[in-house]
Amino acid sequence: MQDIGAGPSDLRSLSDVEWFAGISDLGKAEGECHRLGHSHAALFLDRGPTLIVTFESSDEIANRHPDSLPVGFDLAKERKWSHLCLLARSDTWFRDKTVYAYFDQLVDAAFFEEFDQVVFYGAGMAGYAAAAYSATAPGATVILAAPQATLDPRITGWDPRFTEFRRLCFTDRYGYAPEMTEGAGDVYVIFDPEQNLDAMHAALFARAHVTLLPCRNLGRDIGRALEEMRIIRAILSAIGAGEFDATRFRTIYRARRNYIPYLQNLLARLDRDGRPYLAALLCRSVAERLNVPAFAMRLARLRQDLEAQGRKLPSRRR
Repeated sequence: MQDIGAGPSDLRSLSDVEWFAGISDLGKAEGECHRLGHSHAALFLDRGPTLIVTFESSDEIANRHPDSLPVGFDLAKERKWSHLCLLARSDTWFRDKTVYAYFDQLVDAAFFEEFDQVVFYGAGMAGYAAAAYSATAPGATVILAAPQATLDPRITGWDPRFTEFRRLCFTDRYGYAPEMTEGAGDVYVIFDPEQNLDAMHAALFARAHVTLLPCRNLGRDIGRALEEMRIIRAILSAIGAGEFDATRFRTIYRARRNYIPYLQNLLARLDRDGRPYLAALLCRSVAERLNVPAFAMRLARLRQDLEAQGRKLPSRRR
């Protein structure tokens, strides 16, 4: 798929015709592609009895890496899983009658019943969509990263981030995402409780079958952080293998110990809390394990401050 794989800057600059042509090329080579109105497309790759359903926007794909492919594409190819990817050209929250109609057709054709296991995944806007459209595949596992529950101002009027998109209708079909997950199997919501608005949306998903997975200090863009830590593949792989739960997530999530943005957020939190001793321990660990000059320089300053107070760090255990 030459156009879609052209790179981040090229992907953003493609016209609608070029963008859909690129997706169509990949669909023809690997499976099939459906254009859904002016702003959406569906790419389906048929490879095996496990189906990964992902939702993504052009910007998310463009910001990822040079090959500019959907997040589940390589994983599905590697595992010989099937992959259904819903793509949006812009911030639509996938609120479009053509998308409704497409999922209606899948239900009428008993499409999801053909698979042994179905997994829905999305982050942010796409997390909303993954939750909303999971209603079409009862029993599916749903993994959501900082999803919005709705942009309906009657329910989430406290969220000022997306006011320009409140004109979208969230009160008709596939509308309120938390309710749409009620027929799902296990639902997992990953969010940073320090991000108050994300945490409030996450709380709206709370149900008996929903596991909230708070990830303190991970930041605003949870989906991107999971990808940059290279753990979204591990999460989807574990779910696809039927081996995922909160305990497994915490094991996978230990990758944050080597993720610089997380460590920077943690250091900033320790600074805000006035805990220089713990900040120094963190900086020493990062400087020694990951050889990050900024943390080494900060460690030197913290050592001086602690020594001025008559304190020093303990010797490293051999």
